[in-house]
This record gives sequence, structure tokens and C-alpha cells, in this order.
Amino acid sequence: MNTSSKFAGFALGLAAVFGIALATGAALGPKPTTHDSMSHEDGPADGAPRPEQVPGGMMTTESGYTLRLDTTQTTAAANAPLRLRILDQAGTPVTRYVNTHDKDLHLIVVRRDMAAFQHVHPSLDPAGTWSVPLDLSRAGDYRVFADFTPEGGDNLILGADLRVAGNYDPQPLPAAAGTSTVGGYTVTLDGKVTPGQASKVVLSVSRDGKPVTDLQPYLAAYGHLVALRADDLGYLHVHPDGHPGDGVTPSGPGITFYVTAPSAGDYRLFLDFQHDGVVRTAEFTLSVAPVPEGHGATTPEPAHSGHGH
Repeated sequence: MNTSSKFAGFALGLAAVFGIALATGAALGPKPTTHDSMSHEDGPADGAPRPEQVPGGMMTTESGYTLRLDTTQTTAAANAPLRLRILDQAGTPVTRYVNTHDKDLHLIVVRRDMAAFQHVHPSLDPAGTWSVPLDLSRAGDYRVFADFTPEGGDNLILGADLRVAGNYDPQPLPAAAGTSTVGGYTVTLDGKVTPGQASKVVLSVSRDGKPVTDLQPYLAAYGHLVALRADDLGYLHVHPDGHPGDGVTPSGPGITFYVTAPSAGDYRLFLDFQHDGVVRTAEFTLSVAPVPEGHGATTPEPAHSGHGH
């Protein structure tokens, strides 16, 4: 969330890795607001697809900061404690962060086959150790993504592996689909994603066949999207266009994102949204086709600015 992640490593932020629409510079005319925590480079002036970008969360150390798990191996349990630190270049735990989307650090934990996903917010002690209980009842290899902004620094998404011992039941990637159901809600995905281009994607929420028009803000937004590239768990944490209380952004049923897939391929999307006081996560598989040779795409402009980390 600030969900502050972000298909930035799980990111994910379609932002796992998709990036939110990137600013192109005043000389190029209208531009979308930069939202994602992965990509900050300007795109080509001719509207051609951007070169493939490196997703977030692929590295444990970046820009002088390191994600260090207290343990990289544990046993399957429904309430497994996880402790981690963010170390600076001198190896000192970081204790001061920039609050983004109501939290100083967002933690995404996903099993390698993406059959288990959690977005949680650890507690920080004065010594710089983050702690949080996780549901690791399903054994397997996990990727842990820390999405944060150190005081005086830029947003980072660092990743580390966590192995969970037990009876491992690897699952195939679910087939691509335009709808997802969770807890009595149906979420519909509308939009075509082009590699290297900011693409408008609308995720619409309904319940019992009726549009939900009173979504509640969760971490300062109506929805949070993590996209992960299936091949390598490249991550992106994306935030929607607009924000609650701006007088323009509706509270449903549609949540609009401008996302950029760094490459063609399969992605897994995880949308967090809140309604009736409960946060739910809708999951999708999205297949992004390659751009035909000689074809470009025009970067769309958001109807109103959003905010991200």
C-alpha cells in the first residue's frame, strides 16, 4: 500500500508485475501520473512499447539497502512468526521510514506457485526489527517482498526466499479468466494489457449480481493491486487512479488502474478491496500477448491523478 506492492518485485505492483503509467516529460504533451513503485523511466516519445524493464523484488540488496530475514527456513504452521530487518549500507537496521498508504512497510508473501498469498503489515520495534505472524500452513518455497521507503530515500521493493518444510502440494497456474469470485463477491477485469505500455484496466466489484457502489477506503485507496510475473515472480504493487475523498473518484463498482506489463507472458493478479468492514482478495491469471512486430501503442491518460508510493 504505500499500501505502502508491486504484475517493483510480488512486483506483483498490471503493476507482478506491472507498473503504473509513467510520466513522459512536459515536452511530450499530456501524461499519466506516475504511480508504481517499480518503474520511473520515461517512455519513448514515438509511443512505441518501452524496452522490457526489470521488475521489483528480484534482488535482496538494492541501492545500499538489504532485506534480512531472521530465518530463511521454517516449518508449516497456521501462525508462524516472521522477523526481518532492513539494513543500510553499514549493516545498521533502518528505524525511520516514510509512511505511504497508512503504513511504513508493506509485506507481500507468496508461494512460488502463487497458490498462497498474503499482504500484511508488520510491527517495528525500536531496534529496527519487523515482526508479523503469517499463515504458512501450506508448505513450499515462498518469496517475501518488502515494499518501503526509507527516510531520505526512494521507494524500494526487496525480495528474499523463505522455505517452509512440510507436505508440499504444488499447483498449476490457474487458467486466464476475466472474473474472480471471493466471499460472495464477483470481480470482473476489463481491459487489454500491452507489454511496455501503460494500459487501462478496470476491476469492477459486484455482489449477488448487483454493483457495489460503496467500497470502503483501505489503506487510503479503494483497491490495491499486486501483479506477479509467473515465470520469475517479478513484482509490482499498483495503486488505482484517483483516491477516496477527492470529489471525483467513485467508490465503486469500478476501480481503475493504469498498469504496465514489462514483458509478454502470464501474470497473477491479486486485488485487495474492502466492503462491509472486511478486506477481501480477488485473484486473476492474465495472459499478456507480445506486441506484433512494427506495431506500437499510445499511452492513455488517466482521467484523474491517483497516488502511489
